[in-house]
Amino acid sequence: MSSYSEPLVQSTTTPGEGAADMRPAHPARPASKGRRRTAATAGVPAHRKRSLWERIKRDRVMLLLIAPGFLYFVVFHWLPLPGNIIAFEDYQPYLGFIDSAWVGFDNFVKIFGDPTFWQALRNTLVITGLQLVLFFPIPIVLALLLNSIMSNRIRKFVQSVVYLPHFLGWVIIVSIFGQVLGATGVVPHLMQAMGLQPFEAMTTPWFFPFLVSIQSAWKDAGWGTIIFLAALMNIDQELYEAAAVDGAGPWQRMKTITIPGIMPVIILLLILNLGSILSVGFEQIVLQRDNVGAGAGEVLDTWVYYHGIQNGQWGPAAAVGLVKGVVGLALVLGANKVAHLFGQEGVYSRGK
Repeated sequence: MSSYSEPLVQSTTTPGEGAADMRPAHPARPASKGRRRTAATAGVPAHRKRSLWERIKRDRVMLLLIAPGFLYFVVFHWLPLPGNIIAFEDYQPYLGFIDSAWVGFDNFVKIFGDPTFWQALRNTLVITGLQLVLFFPIPIVLALLLNSIMSNRIRKFVQSVVYLPHFLGWVIIVSIFGQVLGATGVVPHLMQAMGLQPFEAMTTPWFFPFLVSIQSAWKDAGWGTIIFLAALMNIDQELYEAAAVDGAGPWQRMKTITIPGIMPVIILLLILNLGSILSVGFEQIVLQRDNVGAGAGEVLDTWVYYHGIQNGQWGPAAAVGLVKGVVGLALVLGANKVAHLFGQEGVYSRGK
């Protein structure tokens, strides 16, 4: 009989505790969708380029969101591009693109020799120039003022008031201005009651560009502040705190932090507005053109309508549209190049 025996070790566990120790620290849970995707792609090399279908599947939600806007541009901007061939034809709707007679640049010669075209071009440039000078800075100023309001309640109220006109149609806006500034409007009656000579703003030819600019500013200035308010929110607030600690006043902070912070957005919108410098709101102009006559109220958009659609001059009308597109593209590219020279990003960056 062996005298060797195992040393006696006293157990300090309670009954059932050993079984509990064998259980995992956390109960097993089914892997989430994100975890399963991570586990499935864990073995994929990081340097492997995703296929087109994989990227489409990954970004399917964002692609669905941009699909309506993409289809709009495809249907209304890209598909009609072959129709510019009308500018080089004596186009007849019943003959179509193929059977209409080819005239080359005769349509361009015709519009450049038409005095009414040059008059419409002059009116268009005057109106767009006034809108760039008078209307374009207004959303910037409104955004700066709204951003400086401390009370959120007052800020939201002011935003709602200045945004509201954007959702009104031009028919309603022109009617409102007619009731206020027309011959029988409120302002002429007040001027007459004060013994002053009433000023008919709605029917004065030389005032028409200013009237159109005021209407555009009243309608869309509040809506345009959305972009600049978003740009102001992207400015780092620590820059303002550091400038205040250094003793910079409100005007110095605006000059050195705020304006440079939103300058890329200002340059971008300015370049895009230059691209549409030969386009003025058709509906706004055509509703008021007869009040001041064609000499002051005719612009390129209304010229195309009256000469191209009503008079059946499809070729010259298409030639005007093509000229507008070429000039707009040249202005965008030229302004973008100037922005690069001044160190701004512009519409697209250099070398990309």
